[in-house]
Amino acid sequence: MEDLRKRLILAAMLILCIISFGTVGYMSIEGWRFLDALYMTVITLSTVGYREVHALSEKGILFTIMLIVSGVGTVLYALSTGAQIVLEGELQEIFGRKRLEKKIKELKNHYIVCGYGRMGKIICRELKEKDIKFVVIEKQSRPLDERGDTLIVEGDATMDEILREVGIERASGLISVLPTDAENLFVVLSARELNPQLFIVARAGEEGSEQKLLRAGADRVVSPYHIGGLRIAHTVLKPAVVDFIEFATKSGNIDLQMEEISIREDSKLAGLTLDECGIGRDLGIIVVAIKKPAGDMQFNPTFRTAIKVGDTLIALGEISKLKTLEDMAGVRR
Repeated sequence: MEDLRKRLILAAMLILCIISFGTVGYMSIEGWRFLDALYMTVITLSTVGYREVHALSEKGILFTIMLIVSGVGTVLYALSTGAQIVLEGELQEIFGRKRLEKKIKELKNHYIVCGYGRMGKIICRELKEKDIKFVVIEKQSRPLDERGDTLIVEGDATMDEILREVGIERASGLISVLPTDAENLFVVLSARELNPQLFIVARAGEEGSEQKLLRAGADRVVSPYHIGGLRIAHTVLKPAVVDFIEFATKSGNIDLQMEEISIREDSKLAGLTLDECGIGRDLGIIVVAIKKPAGDMQFNPTFRTAIKVGDTLIALGEISKLKTLEDMAGVRR
């Protein structure tokens, strides 16, 4: 952006300087009035071939030759620079940047994804499946056709100004999956300082990094290598269990889905037991566990278990039935 602005300013200044030089030269050498000198300069530089405004003296002829040699090249350079800006889509990039900034300013309660590598793309795909608003921070420049409808801001996620640019003060959460633990640590420190209420999830690559990220302010830390190793081991030891979990948590699955549903204050379910609200009987949904506000997890609750405000139901069922349960729970979309 700054480089483009400098090039445009340089081209404009060159044209202004050469026109001023020619106008002053004709006024000084030939004694012409300003309008005649300006007109003669413009038709000379534009090479349109009109006749001279007045007959030229020998000095005027020499000055015109010098003006053509030096000035026409300058004007052509300025025009080619302007054409290059248009043809290469740099103006389109400017307008695209303005539209991007406008969309980001309109975001609220969104998520910030730091890093758009293989893991970042999977995260963004899952967020899109749930219609969750998010914006991505990525160092590497991405072609427009690769971005699609994803909001991507080019920059260093460890910098406070970049985090502010993507609206971290208005965001609900941040996911940092940058290549190194050091970068993720810097992001967590900056994000926690800029928004103390932010829910932060960070990636840890090396052993020992998890505790550092938690101390820095991360709410959750995920180690892909640890989880991947467990998944491979469980695939060998418990293949049927792994198949079921994958089937129940796979996005886009229309048959069965596992969701977490929070109970709001205005929920119809608050104060009722699982039997009274008819979750299993009427909706065919299985409540696998209930997470309490304090963090305790109650697995396999009975039909006499009461649902309270602040509880989070871990439910398994069809997507359409789960949406009905979300409405009953008072979930805001």
